[in-house]
Amino acid sequence: MVNDLPALNKHFQPHGGLCVTAVPAFSDNYIWLIHSPRHPQRVVAVDPGDAQTVIVELEKHGLQLAAIFVTHHHDDHIGGVAGLIDAYSVPVFGCTSEHFQVNLLEVSEGQSVNLTELGLKFDVLNIPGHTQNHIAFTGHGSTFCGDTLFSAGCGRLFEGTPQQMTSSLARLGRLPPSTQLYCAHEYTVSNLNFATAVEPTNQIIQRHLVKAKSLRQQNLPTVPTTVALESEINPFLRLNVPTVRQAACNYAGKVLDEESDVFAALRHWKDRFNSSYLGSKTAPSNMEK
Repeated sequence: MVNDLPALNKHFQPHGGLCVTAVPAFSDNYIWLIHSPRHPQRVVAVDPGDAQTVIVELEKHGLQLAAIFVTHHHDDHIGGVAGLIDAYSVPVFGCTSEHFQVNLLEVSEGQSVNLTELGLKFDVLNIPGHTQNHIAFTGHGSTFCGDTLFSAGCGRLFEGTPQQMTSSLARLGRLPPSTQLYCAHEYTVSNLNFATAVEPTNQIIQRHLVKAKSLRQQNLPTVPTTVALESEINPFLRLNVPTVRQAACNYAGKVLDEESDVFAALRHWKDRFNSSYLGSKTAPSNMEK
């Protein structure tokens, strides 16, 4: 697939000092490399869908792979795991799934991944909805949330239910406002176009759309985002906001009493929005995860 993501690997220095590198993959994925605070050249790869992309990045910058985190079983997140294990023989931490064909160290809610030598510790959150078994790794003021939450959006429901996804998004929304959210795809501009349709008078959405477009024109990533920002721009985290609820009710053509019903209406709308926005008369394609 053509890689139209940033050619420049952006290093972020969020609150707390954690250094993370974005490695573009496929057409819109980000593979995250978490640098050890103690040994910055040693890194943890998050959701490595393509082994060769990671290997090139490691060799180019003299980095050493120390471990792998996987949030869920979709191939664009795990497709490179076997190749990386063959090359580097490192531990892989992830959720329970029959889809994994590697020796996986299974982790779930209430457990932590403590990489003492690297000075890294992450708690595990169960956040199903996109898939039945989907987890996030949270620590050091940062959360790696896979395909559950995107900036101004969320993942499609491939296996889970609206109730599950509503609960999972709410959990992420309750993290400290300064938390850096490292989602796995570059969908921000598309998501903000939809958010504008839901809340056309939301000036924060309008301003962030201008910023996101500018970043993409420079071939720079729009993520990570923060919990504080998402609480202002992400309709899927704003289910109780009257304007969002009313927009969902208008779309559904009925009163929606439950948050999960508001979510389901918004997700149904979003699933069809891209095709409509692009002028397509066909059914929506699976252009986004």
